[in-house]
Parts: sequence; C-alpha cells; structure tokens
Amino acid sequence: MPTRTFYAVIHRESERYVADCPQVGTVSQGRTIEEAIASLKEATELYVEEFPPPPETGQVFITLFEATWTRAGE
Repeated sequence: MPTRTFYAVIHRESERYVADCPQVGTVSQGRTIEEAIASLKEATELYVEEFPPPPETGQVFITLFEATWTRAGE
C-alpha cells in the first residue's frame, strides 16, 4: 500500500473543529482537534482510493499574511 504525508489546516467553527486537506480537497470535522484529524484521515484515505493524488511537487510552504480593509460606511 502506498503511503504519503498530507497536511491539514484546522480552524474552529462554533463548537467543532474543521480540518481541511488542501492537497486533495477533503474536509472533515470533530469535537476535538484529534477527532477532526482522525475523521480527515479517514475521508482522505477513502478519497485517494478512488482518485489517486497527483505526484508530489516538492516542498510545501505555509505562511501567514495580514490584510487590511475599510469597513463599509466608515
């Protein structure tokens, strides 16, 4: 069985955590971060069985940036 490392982006929505795998587009959720990641792993494994991911393209770069905007009416 092939194995590959994927990454997850996690954020909180209300009472749940949402986990997203941008490499293949899978998304899942859970009451805890661990539960969200476990659900994402399962969803991703099922997805790639049907739709194999593209070849790895090398390093992934993750960064933060700030955006500024004007509120309407100000």
